[in-house]
Amino acid sequence: MSFTEHCNEIFNQAIRDYHITDNVDTPINNPYDRDSIENRLYLKCWIDTVQWHFEDLIRDPHINPEEGMSLKHRIDRSNQDRTDLVEQIDSYFRQLYSDVTPLPEATINTESPAWAVDRLSILALKIYHMKEQTERTDASAEHVEKCKSKLNILLEQQKDLSLAIDQLLDDIEHGRKYMKVYRQMKMYNDPATNPILYNKK
Repeated sequence: MSFTEHCNEIFNQAIRDYHITDNVDTPINNPYDRDSIENRLYLKCWIDTVQWHFEDLIRDPHINPEEGMSLKHRIDRSNQDRTDLVEQIDSYFRQLYSDVTPLPEATINTESPAWAVDRLSILALKIYHMKEQTERTDASAEHVEKCKSKLNILLEQQKDLSLAIDQLLDDIEHGRKYMKVYRQMKMYNDPATNPILYNKK
């Protein structure tokens, strides 16, 4: 089984587990050992899944403003957790390939492996929810057909992205590409760089 096949299995498991209750306040029950990459992948997709539903909730045109602001803060925290987790996954890859010496002609990729895995997790969510739309009995036939067409594109995208990630990892393993990770430098969360925060001191 390739790395991305393993990822997609875990992502689908996390999405299915969340939808047992389909509630953003459901506590996570991660079935994998805390120190394993599987644990990080499951947690990554769980965070993405909860945030997917946060984004649905906040778009309610009748949402109470205070509830909306509270939800916005939860989305911000979720985004930070997501970014932190991507960095943890990249640390796993850096350790995994730490003994590899890049070839003289080795090149760098446009994104790190973990950020590509991040997109794969989101894609699994898009596929799950688009498939739901194709199974609706309360929607028009035209809506269902449009969603079936979109689902086919998403499935093709998943296949292509999975292949690209596996090829990238193979290139890194054999020294044809090298990893260079830039840690997050978000300014709006930092009281030293967000003027709204540092001007209120």
